[in-house]
Amino acid sequence: MKVFKKILLLLFLFAFQIDGIHGKDVLKVLAIGNSFSEDAVEQYLYELAAAQGDSLVIGNAYIGGCSIDRHWNNAQSGKADYEYRKVVGGVRYNRKKVTLKEIICDECWDIITFQQASHYSGKPETYVNLGKLCDYVRKEALNPKVRFAFHMTWAYSKDSDHGAFKDYGNNQMKMYHAICQSVKAVPQYGIKKIIPTGIAIQNAREAIGDKLTRDGYHLERTVGRYTAACTWCQFLTKEKITKNPYYPVAIDSSVAVLLRKSAQDAFRKRKKVL
Repeated sequence: MKVFKKILLLLFLFAFQIDGIHGKDVLKVLAIGNSFSEDAVEQYLYELAAAQGDSLVIGNAYIGGCSIDRHWNNAQSGKADYEYRKVVGGVRYNRKKVTLKEIICDECWDIITFQQASHYSGKPETYVNLGKLCDYVRKEALNPKVRFAFHMTWAYSKDSDHGAFKDYGNNQMKMYHAICQSVKAVPQYGIKKIIPTGIAIQNAREAIGDKLTRDGYHLERTVGRYTAACTWCQFLTKEKITKNPYYPVAIDSSVAVLLRKSAQDAFRKRKKVL
């Protein structure tokens, strides 16, 4: 059975590569992240890109709640601490107990993204090892022209019971503005591009209410994750997400329009707040 599954996977990957050669180039993106990158890239992103004729290979170097410091420590130690989640041709694959180097070297990634753990996201002093992590990743990356981006995450819901919310006075807007201030400092670490998911989520809250999370901090599985995926899709493909026809059946079409607009508007607002 295992041999049969491996053969199927190889045939599938081969077919996917051939399709990519004759169609648009396949864009390969890796998130070095945590559960917030899970929320953003593991569902809806592939489908959104496919709906406009773009092909993605999506990787997520996943550790729940992982901070920049922990990623940096893992890079130094080579600890097999990751769950490697990958989306190829719309199919998801998982491998556990993988090192960061193995994930980086698994593909010739076009774009690699970084992010901070949510509880530290509004604390710029916790970003100091980001430059070292970037240097390590660039050294190990197979693609000498790999591009880096930073994933700006979102503030907690107003009624969140997350233990770290008190660090922001249990105030959503205070946390949001703290994240904005922290992300402003990211370019000093060699990352010029920002994925403004945190802004998109805040826009969506203004549009449909503060119901974008499922537990006060992780994104709600439909409207929350869809908003994040829309933001990533526009960033990666440079296509206006408001023109994208895809939305999950669980979301009303009129709501989907508002969420896509929230994502697109985040790029305009990014210039003002970051």
